Amino acid sequence: MSKELVTALDELEREKGVKKEVVIEALEAALISAYKRNYDQAQNVDVEFDERQGNINVYAVKKVVETVVDPRLEVSLDEALQINRGYELGDEIKFKVTPKNFGRIAAQTAKQVIMQRVREAERQNVYDKYSKYQDELVTAEVERQDNRFVYLNLDGVEAAMGHNDQMPNENYRPQDKLKVYVTNVDDAAKGPQVFVSRTAPGLLKRLFEQEVPEVYDGIVEIVSIAREAGDRSKVAVKSNEANVDPVGTTVGPRGQRVQDIVNELGGENMDIVQWDEDPAQYIANALNPAEVVDVIFKDGEDKACTVVVPDDQLSLAIGKRGQNARLAARLTGYRIDIKAESEMNDQEQADVEPASVSDDESEVTD
Repeated sequence: MSKELVTALDELEREKGVKKEVVIEALEAALISAYKRNYDQAQNVDVEFDERQGNINVYAVKKVVETVVDPRLEVSLDEALQINRGYELGDEIKFKVTPKNFGRIAAQTAKQVIMQRVREAERQNVYDKYSKYQDELVTAEVERQDNRFVYLNLDGVEAAMGHNDQMPNENYRPQDKLKVYVTNVDDAAKGPQVFVSRTAPGLLKRLFEQEVPEVYDGIVEIVSIAREAGDRSKVAVKSNEANVDPVGTTVGPRGQRVQDIVNELGGENMDIVQWDEDPAQYIANALNPAEVVDVIFKDGEDKACTVVVPDDQLSLAIGKRGQNARLAARLTGYRIDIKAESEMNDQEQADVEPASVSDDESEVTD
């Protein structure tokens, strides 16, 4: 070995951030294994690396005993005293046993250890960098796709977007630039895996933070999001300042703020509704644009209610394929049963028992 290895370790620490001491420790451990494997040796050995000269030496470690049973592991007290009068029983002595051709093995082993540490450092750097971006919005470029994923270039790192995270109304072509939401950074054995989404509700929240300063600053708060990606979403907002209209602020002048988000999501319809601490009012708001006559909570059933709407508003309240009611239920966390006003009146009338007649009134007089 030579000073070239020392130089390589210095560069590795400087460029990759891998501590030299960590590499040397791993190198010494690998060289011990290499020595035992190549020289068919099973005794206790130690390897020392000279950081200044780059030299590597192998030592057999033997214990000082009264009577030697295994000369590979033990040395007699008499022999030890010939080396140094200060040795006592139980002490360990190192004997230099570096083979003449060990340099070639050491060089090969050093190369393997350094390459491994470089890969581990790069993996850790990627993980450290993108784990900070989990649950955040980033811009990525489409590279390719297969039957499982769309693969995107995220600042030099490959990110994967699965089927459930792809918008049904979008086609992805190489070099397309997309805003995506980092859902997970997995420190897998093959290296860090970054997973992103275009359908996650978190993407919508980050887009509003980007487009609406009041949302980013916390003046207007997004309380809940219910989303059917690519088609329609409902977003419940509230104001943390009395003089700020949360819905108007979020929508923006002439609807420009929300329109920018709609455009980013390929025309996904957006309902911005006002959150209310009164569950009945909140549910009524969530069913927008339908008008609500009454909200009746069901006794004995947690988070369940019946919503009464005018007859001509029933289809609007339910929505196409039940979408409006379904999104309102997700947004509020309530199971919502929607009934027309006339149906509700008929049901109430049917539930009323006929008035009973008293015995005195039932008597007929001549």
